[in-house]
This record gives sequence, structure tokens and C-alpha cells, in this order.
Amino acid sequence: MTEGNRPAPRASRRLFLAHLLGVTFAVASAPAGPAAQTVTASPKSTRPRIVFLGDSLTAGYGLAPHQSVPSLIQGRLSQAGLDFEVMNAGVSGDTSAGGLSRLQWSLDGAVKILVVELGANDGLRGLPVGAMKANLDTIIRRAQARGITVLLTGMEAPPNYGAAYTSEFRAAFAALAAEHKVAFVPFYLEGVAGNARLNIADGIHPNAEGNRIVAQTIWRALQPLLTQAAAAR
Repeated sequence: MTEGNRPAPRASRRLFLAHLLGVTFAVASAPAGPAAQTVTASPKSTRPRIVFLGDSLTAGYGLAPHQSVPSLIQGRLSQAGLDFEVMNAGVSGDTSAGGLSRLQWSLDGAVKILVVELGANDGLRGLPVGAMKANLDTIIRRAQARGITVLLTGMEAPPNYGAAYTSEFRAAFAALAAEHKVAFVPFYLEGVAGNARLNIADGIHPNAEGNRIVAQTIWRALQPLLTQAAAAR
């Protein structure tokens, strides 16, 4: 069964949706320092690269650079003796359209895997789901056309715009993953969303502990892709 056909979100999703009812868009999309941070990535490097294309959840809103999910994944790669470098192409407040606009730059270098974490700000702003889906579709197609493996992560929209919008929003990610046959994490914040202990004061962005849980979720989905990428070298 696809994520979009499930009868109800998991507990962490329900808590997240409930919390979003009381969150202002300005808080959710406010930038936190530099627009984007690069992690152990040199523009002229020939090492195989993993790019995280995302918004504030990728950039590491409110945290030190080494506490971002891409940095934590870089640490896991180093511990495992895997010769990949990670680039954090996360921009706070970015929408799927923003991610698409900087895709060409983000895919510079020997990119082998693209992790797409976009859509949260589309949902917070109530932007058309069809437009978000089209943007993500283009990102995936362009990456695959270059032989890059894609890992897509899903997100939830706030309930402010009604149940139909929330359901359509959720289903868009699962539909894209199925259509393009890409690796898929149904909910980027699974196990973290809605838990005050795992988030900073705004209740939306993970704290250092929360990001470690998110990184573990991403790592589980990433491991099989790393094996494939290493075998193809």
C-alpha cells in the first residue's frame, strides 16, 4: 500500500500536524544564518559525491553545521570507510521551485546520489500540490538523466488547508517515488515530529538529538544505494 493510501498518519505525523496548526509561516521559513552550507565538498573534487538538496531541515536550522543531517551522514560514511563526500545544499525557506532553480549548480562534480528533501515550505504556504509535484518530477528526471541515483523524502502539509489538500500533498511524494522507481523515505521527520524533546523551540525543526534520529532514518535508506554506487565505480 502506498503512503498516500494509508488510512491515517502515524503518531509522529499526527502530532506534527496538530502542532502546525499553531505555527506561523514566518517562523517556519525564516533563514538561520548562511543560506547553504557545504560539508567536506570541494567544487573541483573528483571524489564521488552525495548531495542533499533541501530546505531548512537539510541546512540544519538553529544548529551548528556539524549537527546537520548531511554532516552526520558524512560522519557515518567516514566511520564505515566509504569514500564519498557529502554536500549540504540546504537553503532555509526554500520551496520545491527554489530547489529546482539551483539544481544545476547543486549537481556539479561527481554526484552519485541526490537526496531530495523539499516540499515542506510549499505545504506551509499552501502552494498548489500539482506545481510542487511537477518541480520534484523535474528534479528527479534531470538527476536520473545524468545517471544519478535519487533518494526522495516525503513531508506533511499543515491541516489548515483542509483534509483534501493534506491527503493530496502526502500522496504526491509516494506517487513520484513509484513512478520513477526511486528510493523513498515516506516521512523525513518520522519519530521526531511532534516530540518537544527532539525539536528546537519552534517545534518544527529537530534539535541535535532529533537530527541524529533523522540521520539514522536516512542512513537506513541510503545504505543500499551506497553499495550499488560503490559497485558501479
